[in-house]
Amino acid sequence: MTQPLDKKALRVEMRALRRHLFDSTPEAPARAARKLPVSRFGRFSIVGAYCAQGAELDCGPILQAILDLDPTRTQAALPIAAAKNQPLQFRLWRPGDPLTPDAYGIPSPMASAPLLLPNLMITPVLAFDRQGGRLGQGGGHYDRTLAALRRDRPVFVLGVAFAGQEIDHVPMGPHDQRLDAIVTETAYIEVGKEAA
Repeated sequence: MTQPLDKKALRVEMRALRRHLFDSTPEAPARAARKLPVSRFGRFSIVGAYCAQGAELDCGPILQAILDLDPTRTQAALPIAAAKNQPLQFRLWRPGDPLTPDAYGIPSPMASAPLLLPNLMITPVLAFDRQGGRLGQGGGHYDRTLAALRRDRPVFVLGVAFAGQEIDHVPMGPHDQRLDAIVTETAYIEVGKEAA
């Protein structure tokens, strides 16, 4: 099989697995937030997060834990997909702010919210490995976005997943962007380090 076919088959398998994990571990978001070594994240001022769709693990408790470190300094930003094959844009979002569907129907901040450039990105994954490999949905939005952000400044990328989404090796292409760390309901994993 070629790599694209491998990724396609893996996505089908991992979507089914993630749905099962989502249904069987509803407490996973809160447990993942407790596994995060929050004090390590105080250096980040703009946190890019996401609105969980389908069976994605909700990053809300993780985002809130990071925002609570310094509410006067740390801001949250949510993505807006404006066009296919373009990097995501991030706009300021505060808990309770209204959301509106973007070009793909994903709840996003209002167009009047200021644009921000995150220095911490919290990303959903379909599968991950301990080398920082990340399998996404296949549209390339996060890979394009992370590549664009990393051209301009250092960006720490935190993958959020169920522990059962870990695989030995994620097939990676030349444009795929790696994670710096992963947090699950059972562990915090820094790439190249043992679980903490």
